[in-house]
Amino acid sequence: MIEPVPDAEEVDQRGEPSLELRHLHRFFGRLKAVDDVSFKAWPGQVIGFIGPNGAGKTTSMRILATLDTPTAGDAFVCGYSVVDDPDKVRRFLGFMPDSFGRYANMNVVEYLDFYARAYGLRDVQRRDAIEHVLVFTELRKLADKPINTLSKGMSQRLGLGRCLIHDPQVMVLDEPAAGLDPRARVELRELIRLLASEMKKTVLISSHILTELGEICDSAAIIEAGQILAYGTIKELQQQNQQVADESLVARTLHLRIAARDEIDQATNELEKWLLEQPMVKEVQCETGRATFDFEGDDHEQKRLLQNLITAGHPVIEFHGKSQSLEDAFMNITKGITQ
Repeated sequence: MIEPVPDAEEVDQRGEPSLELRHLHRFFGRLKAVDDVSFKAWPGQVIGFIGPNGAGKTTSMRILATLDTPTAGDAFVCGYSVVDDPDKVRRFLGFMPDSFGRYANMNVVEYLDFYARAYGLRDVQRRDAIEHVLVFTELRKLADKPINTLSKGMSQRLGLGRCLIHDPQVMVLDEPAAGLDPRARVELRELIRLLASEMKKTVLISSHILTELGEICDSAAIIEAGQILAYGTIKELQQQNQQVADESLVARTLHLRIAARDEIDQATNELEKWLLEQPMVKEVQCETGRATFDFEGDDHEQKRLLQNLITAGHPVIEFHGKSQSLEDAFMNITKGITQ
């Protein structure tokens, strides 16, 4: 049985990062699944853990959850070592694997009650914890429903609720949005935001849906072949990626919108013809009132292009480049290496 949950003030008074991986290694024979991984996280942060299949994400998360032991190095949850103090780590950490078991003949309340008892919650404390989780995950109306009849989205909510039952300070979520429909993904995303912003929990989340991670995370660690290739805030990763793109003079994608009157608007046809005649403009695609194209010039030449557009009489409404996304950073930083 896991030790009873401590008062959250115990964590606040320590003044330490809530999550830290310190030169973490995990080898399986010659395979270096995790190879010198280090990063820190603090209360209220949502960190995306990004990498291709086999990069070492799940192995790292299993070590954090005390389900595996490192070959070398260590990891700390609220200051406690996963190697030296695994029982204490479990008091502060909630782990949601990419798939979790369901027990036959159990309903939602019984499932949560089982885990509340496993975490040492008793009497009123246990009932209050279950009620809080049911309300937070919006499973109250499904409390008596057999868990093997839940939809994928409701099952993921239940899995999240199981991790929250002992009110941990750190949440480790491995592919929580896998297999969810768009609405369920949005709802799960909102729950995770609440965990970080209002409850000040640290959330480490892995996912292959990078557009969503870019919206929910404030930081990200990009891992490939067991090694961290980049770590920082989402803005920092995007800026670094943009700087690399600018220095390499890679063609940037520009978007343009003009005033258009109808589907066969002559202004759009004239715009397409004009763009095709410009130097450094390639891959022009036009539809009613809109154009997307690649431009090989720098910022000064892009400014001159806009001036020439207006001078030529094209009714420009919008003119902007494609902003660097987390997905762009991932594609440019990683090399597609598999282990």
